[in-house]
Amino acid sequence: MGAEKTRPQPNLLQLYEEQASGALVKEFDYDNPMQVPRVAKVILNIGIGEAKDNARALDAAVNDVRAITGQQPIVVKARKSVAAFKLRAGMPVGIKATLRGRRMWYFLERLISVALPRIRDFRGVSPEGFDGRGNYSLGLREQIIFPEVDYDNIDKLRGLEVSIVTTARTDEEARSLLAQLGMPFRKR
Repeated sequence: MGAEKTRPQPNLLQLYEEQASGALVKEFDYDNPMQVPRVAKVILNIGIGEAKDNARALDAAVNDVRAITGQQPIVVKARKSVAAFKLRAGMPVGIKATLRGRRMWYFLERLISVALPRIRDFRGVSPEGFDGRGNYSLGLREQIIFPEVDYDNIDKLRGLEVSIVTTARTDEEARSLLAQLGMPFRKR
């Protein structure tokens, strides 16, 4: 019987458990510890309209997302044909990766502490990206802000969307949760 290896806990998860959850209980006066909002999943999404003309664009975007997230993304295909866009049902139109658990916490940590500060003229993320149900969406203009993406190997700068899904019921609770985790919100 070999000794089990215990992997270190992500720093952001440790911050959530030790400080953020207690601060949220004080701020919103929760009765039950299960009421405290937490991050459920993070979804990375890239729309690739040029994939119908250029198959290499899809492969390059898949490689970028794989490097950023550490897992294989899913290719999203068109559900309907749209003649105006020269698009047929079943053609690839984007890719997405859903992160949960340890990968999610490691990704959030890299996003907050490494990638966002690398944005040119960064003054914070918009506090207006909440959907009314406690989920936050953030658009990034280029994938090269992540250090995992090799600048010499990219074919084109691509924007990507990061959606952070929380268990919070209101935007105020979700904003407080993300601020406790270190999300640099811009002052209104």
